[in-house]
Order: sequence, then C-alpha cells, then structure tokens
Amino acid sequence: MLLSRLSCLSRFSRSVCQVPVAEGKSVQQTVDILHKKLEQLGAVKQGSFCVDCETYHATGNVSGQPTKLLYVMHNSETPLSCLALFEGGPCLIADANFDVLMVKLKSHFQNAKGHKVECRGSRYRYCDFLIKVGTVIMSSSARGISVEVEYCPCVVPGDCWNLVKEFMQSFLGSSVPELPSVFAAKPEGLFAPADSVDTMTQYLELFNKLRKQQIPGSNVR
Repeated sequence: MLLSRLSCLSRFSRSVCQVPVAEGKSVQQTVDILHKKLEQLGAVKQGSFCVDCETYHATGNVSGQPTKLLYVMHNSETPLSCLALFEGGPCLIADANFDVLMVKLKSHFQNAKGHKVECRGSRYRYCDFLIKVGTVIMSSSARGISVEVEYCPCVVPGDCWNLVKEFMQSFLGSSVPELPSVFAAKPEGLFAPADSVDTMTQYLELFNKLRKQQIPGSNVR
C-alpha cells in the first residue's frame, strides 16, 4: 500500500489526516473514489470551488529578526473579498482588489515566487450538508486532497460535531478528524457564517502542512 495525504477540513471541524491509498492509485483516482462515495450516498453535485493562497515576505525587518510572512487568500465562495493573514498576527478582510495594492507595496512585501497554492474541486449538497472535495496544487503538482464539510443549520460546533463526525465517517471511514482547535479554543465555540476567517485559517494550516510533505505519484497531468 502507498500512503497519500487526505487533508480533511470542514467548516465546523477541521483536521489533517493520512489515508492509505491502494498501490497504483493517484491523487485524482482518490478524488474520484470520494466523488463516487458521495454520489452513492445521494449527494448532488453543485458546481465547483477554488481557494488560493499567495505568500509575501515582509522586507526591512530588523537585523537578526525572522522574516514576517503575509498570506493573501481568495475563496470563490466570497468572490468580492479576500483575506490577508499575518503570520502569528492579525488578519484583514479586504476588497478583492487587495492584490493590486500588494503590487504597489512591493517595497515592503515581496511575493514569494513558486509558493502559490490552489485548491480546486467540486461542491456537493447532501440534505443539510455542504461538502467540497478539492485537490491541493503546488508548483503544478497535486500535493493532497481537501475535504470541507459544512452542517448548515448549526453555528455551534460542539452541538453538532457528533452529527458531522458520523456523516463524515460515511465516506471517509476511519479518517475522520477531531473537533478543530480553532473552535475548541473559543469560549463559546461559535462560528459566524458571515466571517470566513475561521475557514480560511484552517485552509492555511492545511496548505502549510502539505508544503512540507512529499507525495508519491502526485504530478498533475
């Protein structure tokens, strides 16, 4: 058996796990298997989605201090805005034209060439669940698979996590994650649907982890 990375991410729950893939299977074949399982459950495909991330290095740091990183992220679910997250610092929800501003700030922030990450895939609807299965691509190579699950009627993760977990087991088996730390750390465990920060923070964690991994048979054709 070969091991591929299946990065499991849901809007109310997020975790990264490794899922064994039968020898000879590729990342795309694994994605196809997940699609088939969802369709067998009765899920209906509803278009596609894309999440991307550009990395910038802050210039002019004090000598001896580590370079500060800025991540600019876009989500097709919120096409009129983007998210700017400072490494270990605050985040900013900005207009979609924020990329133009970054070009003008090139004396302060340098684009890290070759560090762009994209996650593209299909959206599925199953009853009150919204599921997104995506392929994470870096430098033209498929580095992993993301699965985002949203249980639409509930905004309190702790109240619906067992239901979400049971649903995810129906197509992920034993690869179901635990309650995401981003929610466990909150006093009330609340998630605001209008605020994409929690979701995008989870994608960023996923991307950074996959950057460090070597995936067998991951070339995109």
